[in-house]
Formats: sequence, C-alpha cells, structure tokens
Amino acid sequence: MVTQHTEIVKNTDAASSFDPDAPLESDSDGNNRRRAILAVTPFLVIGLGNLVLLLGWGIEPLWAFAILPPILFCSALAYIVFSTDFLSDRT
Repeated sequence: MVTQHTEIVKNTDAASSFDPDAPLESDSDGNNRRRAILAVTPFLVIGLGNLVLLLGWGIEPLWAFAILPPILFCSALAYIVFSTDFLSDRT
C-alpha cells in the first residue's frame, strides 16, 4: 500500500495574490474592510452632497436633514454586506 503526501504551500506575498481582473476580491479581513470602504464611499459622498445642495437651496434644515438617516443607514448596511462577504455565495 502506497500513500502519497502532498504539501500545500500558501503564498503570503500580497503582490502575487492581486488579480487585476477582479480588483475588489479579497482574501483577508483587512482587505474586506478596505474593499467595503472603497465601495461605499462614493454613494455616501453623493448622499451628503445632496444634503448640502438642499441646504444651499434654502430649504428648511429639518427637511434637508430628514434624508440624512436613510443615507447613513444604507451606507452602513452596504458596508456590512461588503466587509463580511454576505453575498459571496450568491454570485
């Protein structure tokens, strides 16, 4: 009876694990947080920009800040989804 042993070697070099075809893919928790921040930041900036625009137009501040909770909630929810790979098994 012959047994074979195979050794799996992991490469920990970050440059060699980068895939230019899928730049948002990640293998570690730190990269997941970075990926989540990169994905959520544009939408958060657009939402806060809309808030500033509404305030600049002279609308009553109460109505302008009424859109702030949905902006923050959606941004926080998107951050959680991207940072925990919640949807990784559905793609």
